[in-house]
Amino acid sequence: MAFNKTEKLGYALLGIILIYSLYLGFTNPDYFNNTYAAEDHTVENGTAFMLLCISLLCLVRLFTISKGKSITWKLGVLLFAIVFFFGAGEEISWGQRIFGIESGEYFLQHNAQKETNLHNLVVGDTKINKIIFSQLLMIGMVVYLLAVPLMYRKMGWVKNLADKFAVPVVKWHQTIAFIAATVVVALIPADRKWEVYELAFGLIFFLIFLYPLNGYLFKKEIIS
Repeated sequence: MAFNKTEKLGYALLGIILIYSLYLGFTNPDYFNNTYAAEDHTVENGTAFMLLCISLLCLVRLFTISKGKSITWKLGVLLFAIVFFFGAGEEISWGQRIFGIESGEYFLQHNAQKETNLHNLVVGDTKINKIIFSQLLMIGMVVYLLAVPLMYRKMGWVKNLADKFAVPVVKWHQTIAFIAATVVVALIPADRKWEVYELAFGLIFFLIFLYPLNGYLFKKEIIS
């Protein structure tokens, strides 16, 4: 299993983040919760940055190598750009604390943290975050990281569908990285440990989008 320089750097950074987080979680949980993994601090800003990088990567591909690609390829890349841009914006509440913007009346009444974002909205007594951004997202990640790579290799229609819509397919070492990150984060005793998991999510997904199994999809078409 050979890694290129960028992958080695990415996994080294992931290891440093996980080891440092584990160390802080055990030795200084107050600092971990109230500074390191707090709102608008190191971990959260890092997550937003990684999600934005994925979105920008998709946009760069859309504007530089889309010539000769199918409409479905362009649609898939554009949708991923939008999804990850949305994720980055949600992570920092669309910059409202950075720019000192007050939440509107609706968000003050219906958002669990009084912030301008969707993932902390409360409908009745139910947090949107718990249903969509925790349970459904986790199911989706399991399918994407475990089921899709297996089916892509075994089932022609899955391969054709993924390639048609430019879905980056996970390599096994990227799946292993996710599993390892999950185990390490689960060991952290601090309350806000799952913020670190989101950062690991962003970093690994950036590597997936940079170097997917079906990387040939993101090569520039040679037009004769």
